[in-house]
Amino acid sequence: MRNRAFVFGTAPARNDFGERLLKLDTLVRLRWLVIAGQTAAVLVVNYGFGFKVPLGLVFALIALLAWLNLFLKLVRAKVQRLPQRWAAVLLCYNVLQLSGLLFMTGGLGNPFSLLLLVPVTVSAAALPPRDTVALGGVVVIAASLLAFYQLPLPWQEGEVFELLGIYQFGVWTALVAILAILAFYTFQVAAEARQLSQALVATELTLEREQHLHALDGLAAAAAHELGTPLATIVLTAKELEMDLPEGSSQREDVTLIRSQGDRCREILRKLTSLSSDQSFLSLRLSHLVKEVADPHRAFGVTITIIKESDEGEPTVRRNASILYGLGNLLENAVDFASSAVSVRLNWSDANVSVTIADDGPGFADEVIDRIGEPYVTTRARSRARPTEVAAQANAGGLGLGFFIAKTLLECTSARLSLRNSLEGGAVVQIVWPRIALESAEDSAAATEEVRFA
Repeated sequence: MRNRAFVFGTAPARNDFGERLLKLDTLVRLRWLVIAGQTAAVLVVNYGFGFKVPLGLVFALIALLAWLNLFLKLVRAKVQRLPQRWAAVLLCYNVLQLSGLLFMTGGLGNPFSLLLLVPVTVSAAALPPRDTVALGGVVVIAASLLAFYQLPLPWQEGEVFELLGIYQFGVWTALVAILAILAFYTFQVAAEARQLSQALVATELTLEREQHLHALDGLAAAAAHELGTPLATIVLTAKELEMDLPEGSSQREDVTLIRSQGDRCREILRKLTSLSSDQSFLSLRLSHLVKEVADPHRAFGVTITIIKESDEGEPTVRRNASILYGLGNLLENAVDFASSAVSVRLNWSDANVSVTIADDGPGFADEVIDRIGEPYVTTRARSRARPTEVAAQANAGGLGLGFFIAKTLLECTSARLSLRNSLEGGAVVQIVWPRIALESAEDSAAATEEVRFA
């Protein structure tokens, strides 16, 4: 099985700009504003000030931009978002069209040459850096050509307006400098806005998980209340049957098993109802805490081996309900799917403490490994089981709630969880805490005492 890993609490790596594509309708509307502005400027200069403008060529370029807008509006849906490459191409077309207008109306001597900065600003706000750099290069090339090649600036009849070479060089330098500064700051502001948006999404997901956990907590409390009476009746009846059946009979052994499992259910329900008021935060060594978690799972025919990979300075851990139940859920899951053995490796340093749980079972299914930790997502491949066993396991549950609860509880204690399939086969779950958080004199999960295990 392929070795794939997923770290809880972090989304898979992705392009920050993949979800920030420009809407085509946005560019179309901006273009209509540009077309209206260019048309108004040409008409005012030609007829208002009396400066002769080559109207035929100028309006031909403006018409090309208008025809492109009409084409995009007719053949594309208004809500369509443009791929990054096509958005950059359309912005580049804007630069070239404006450069053509400036060429016919004085080049860099035209005060509207500053509009060359607009497409680059839009690109810096919405497109990746590579597209913005490329578009900025086109603008610099266009500005350089306009500094040497242009038709005269429309001016009064019989007069020619000419800029001194040194002044024209200053205009070019200012344009390039403003282009770089504006693009950089726009990109920085947009990147910070994207990071804030992503942080808000992550917060919403965390709150949603907490709401799931609280909902499960309410269901657990209701279940504990409703199941208490029938379980007491079952245990009492089993005791009476056990006393009536002869010693050594197979029926008595079955009744004894039923009674013992009934007692175990009552103990589990007792823990559920008393968890919120559990104040037994005693300190003990990490290996002792893991042994305490592992002992209830040793009676199921699976060997559980605890291995200390570090020798000196074993951390002292505060007994924490979130840690106990989180590790217990993960270890129980490993025992359920293991063929014969589960290993728990303990490692610590001055900075971190880690617990790695590995089993020799079938491992995590590739198709769901990236979604494990979400509610109602099954976690294991079951291809090695017999068809009857697969059906029994499917009917028995497998809703993914164990991993969801363990993940949420352990993250409340500053833990980071990751999982993968080992090269030898089987699943590996690693939990890593900052040592200072785990050994803190104050309970590092005090803020989460209200989050109860369900």
